[in-house]
Amino acid sequence: MGPGGAKGAEMTVESSDSAFRGSIPALYDRCLGPFLFEPYAQDLAARAAALSPRRILETAAGTGIVTAALAAALPDAEIVATDLNPDMLAVAHARIASPRIAFRPADAMALPFPDRGFDLVVCQFGAMFFPDRPAAFAEARRVLRPGGTFLLNVWDRIEANPASAAVAEAVAGLFPEAPPSFLARTPFGYHDVARLSADLAAAGFADVAVETVARRSRGRASDVAPGLCEGSPLRAEIESHGPGRLAEATSAALARLREVAGGDSVDLPMSAHVATARA
Repeated sequence: MGPGGAKGAEMTVESSDSAFRGSIPALYDRCLGPFLFEPYAQDLAARAAALSPRRILETAAGTGIVTAALAAALPDAEIVATDLNPDMLAVAHARIASPRIAFRPADAMALPFPDRGFDLVVCQFGAMFFPDRPAAFAEARRVLRPGGTFLLNVWDRIEANPASAAVAEAVAGLFPEAPPSFLARTPFGYHDVARLSADLAAAGFADVAVETVARRSRGRASDVAPGLCEGSPLRAEIESHGPGRLAEATSAALARLREVAGGDSVDLPMSAHVATARA
């Protein structure tokens, strides 16, 4: 749920898209965690539990939402949770402290672990931030034991996620000369199932399966609008348009989201792709 790699070069990912620092991690966790990420964290944890792994590596762990779900679903497993951004991991460590869980800053494209050390690698909504996805996936495969599993999810297209689409539309409308495009470009920019499958195969994985999973976004627009505008790298794009525009953009996003949801209470569909691959 946080960016896990910053090396390489790919036109769809800008360096600022991986900047989860300062006040962003706490806002991200509080405002977006329950709304966007916890439903899919529970899904990944259930899939992980069915595999009965003993040693798990989580990449792009963000603020620890999946980490906590994995720990609850697999009470005997050892978990190493990593993320590129120490500020995200600080929130994760405050969320859950256990002798079974180690938090470690790490680049998903250059993992500081020996070969074949894990039964399972898990990555929730992080692959979209990897500048070179096949290279990052190859690292996941390298640290998996033979027959181990890589379990990850990525967002479907933004149009299938109307809460996020509403915010993106409202913010873009304020700046027609250079519309901020972070949401469509990065979090929702890796939605092509054929491309995801091909990238996993290029990394050497076998038995690649991708399933599209629907869930619901439930929460308050008054949390979600500031979460997306101020608790994500969209903030940097908005602020680049000048002082004072962040509050204006958040207000516009809030109004549009309330219009789509029919009020401050939001209950809208979400869609993501879940991939399972064998080392």
